[in-house]
Amino acid sequence: MTLIDIMLKRRSTRTFEDEPVTKEELDKILQAALLAPTSMNRKPCNFMVVERSETLRQLANCKDHGANLLENADKAIVVLADTMIADTWCEDSSVALTYMHLMATELGLGSCWVQVHLRSKDKIPAEEVVREILKVDSHYRIVGMLAIGRSDNIPKPHSLDELDKSRIHFLV
Repeated sequence: MTLIDIMLKRRSTRTFEDEPVTKEELDKILQAALLAPTSMNRKPCNFMVVERSETLRQLANCKDHGANLLENADKAIVVLADTMIADTWCEDSSVALTYMHLMATELGLGSCWVQVHLRSKDKIPAEEVVREILKVDSHYRIVGMLAIGRSDNIPKPHSLDELDKSRIHFLV
């Protein structure tokens, strides 16, 4: 499969089966995260793998809506960016999440980016909720987490014909 094929195939999956993600598959997803480029190669991101079902249930309630899929995911990978290392934590975390999402697709796994940054639970920032659940120091910022698992309900791939080329502008 070529990179463009993986990009077309990558879709957010919100339902998962009971069959676990293997250690080898998880290792490849984490390798992809560690390969993600960062500003000035500072590498501020850390990756917390959540496997305990009780913790996944807690994380599923970290924001008002859009996180409940975590309850049935096999695992979640929370991206923690150290603000003492880089001020580009949001961008660096986003690239790492994207790399993991693409690797999960390459492996035939279902995955979904769960946004945390700029979201809330009962008017409390979702970052604070996640930080409390995971006992994370305050100098770490949390853009999001990737839910992963096996799924028989992955939406069909996009096609190149769907691309809105009117959004491309050339300066001549």
